[in-house]
Amino acid sequence: MDFAQLLREAKAAEDDEGRLLPAIQSVIDDESSIFGKPVSITLQNTIPSTDRIPIENASAWIKVPDVICCFVDMKNSTQLSASLHPSTTAKAYRYFTQTAVKIFHEFNSPYIDIKGDGVFALFNSTQPHTALAAIVSFKTFVDSYFIPKMKDQAGGEVDIGGHYGIDQKTVMVRKIGLKRYGDRTDRQNEVWAGKPINMAAKLASRSKNEEIFISNRFYKNLTADQALYSCGCPNGEKQSLWQSYDVSDDDRFDFDTAYYLQSNWCKTHGKNFCTELVKQDES
Repeated sequence: MDFAQLLREAKAAEDDEGRLLPAIQSVIDDESSIFGKPVSITLQNTIPSTDRIPIENASAWIKVPDVICCFVDMKNSTQLSASLHPSTTAKAYRYFTQTAVKIFHEFNSPYIDIKGDGVFALFNSTQPHTALAAIVSFKTFVDSYFIPKMKDQAGGEVDIGGHYGIDQKTVMVRKIGLKRYGDRTDRQNEVWAGKPINMAAKLASRSKNEEIFISNRFYKNLTADQALYSCGCPNGEKQSLWQSYDVSDDDRFDFDTAYYLQSNWCKTHGKNFCTELVKQDES
């Protein structure tokens, strides 16, 4: 650092003196010091349990390759709030998000979190078919149970539904916040640094008509027939489930091609398809 830079920093420190409370300045100084330290990264091939995610070592991160993120949130939730009684709206939010959490849990997602009226679930790189089975199961719930109930409550006047997106890429994770605050441990949360959660959420925002949007890097890991082709109902002719979608003109994405699916589980073959999909990841 040259002498001129030292002078500038000294002048800036003088200018800040008296601007902030000492305790606040101490927080900023501590975090600025940590920012200047090198990051310690531990590579792990699977998503760690939350108790193994670091918080005490301020520079420690865990890196996990090719994490799959399924992101779902409620379509037109503000319209729902405007159309229903507050107590009914509260029940609707719980019905949507709690069912999502429980469904992803049943499919053995290693990590699930709630963001507003949305939920994201993370799966390991070895679980692409399981992740797809989980999000199709939730979409089937939304279309078959959630939407009819909400329209019944609102007298058919509400355009409600779900948004769905999946992406897959490497992430880094650590806990950010306070280790403890009195007897509380709730002033901390896991932070997942990387593309898949952000990209999955942006893909979900593309689904205007109940589609599931996925990135091409997730799509290439779907190899089972049940993930790629229909069961053939009602006429016995199997068809490709996915249609490609060009996103090259949208700089929010770091890939050029997405794919979307509009189907739910078939009433005749859905259970078998779901079971076979999960089996693909167990073999």
